[in-house]
Amino acid sequence: MKKTIIVGVAGGSASGKTTVVSEIMRRFGDQVEVMSHDYYYNDQAEMPMEERYRQNYDHPDAYETERLVEDIRRLKEGQAIYRPTYDYTQYTRGKEEVLVEPKRVVIVEGILILEDKALRELMDIKIYVDTDSDERLMRRLTRDMAERG
Repeated sequence: MKKTIIVGVAGGSASGKTTVVSEIMRRFGDQVEVMSHDYYYNDQAEMPMEERYRQNYDHPDAYETERLVEDIRRLKEGQAIYRPTYDYTQYTRGKEEVLVEPKRVVIVEGILILEDKALRELMDIKIYVDTDSDERLMRRLTRDMAERG
């Protein structure tokens, strides 16, 4: 396999990251793997639900970014990984993990992917999606009510 290209797609919540990622996937098809930073939210299964509600999920400490960095490194080296899953309705990590094979293009997407220097340095291309905050709020309300309960 040729060199794996790592593309970072960042932006605020509901900014349009998924639209950008979908367009890249449409153009490159099965050569693309998407790694969402959200998959790497910390496991909070031992925490009471009331406490999970109060967590700040828009802070770097909400993620296990070190694991994401290691997984991206391994994919870039041509190795398969098992990535975590996340259950938005339970505010914690899912029990299952997903096998991810290396692809020609790996997209890393999330609101804080450019915050971490080690993760940033793995990216060959960095995209920031900028959208007006009022528009993002309306999109997020609509999305979260429909998809995340």
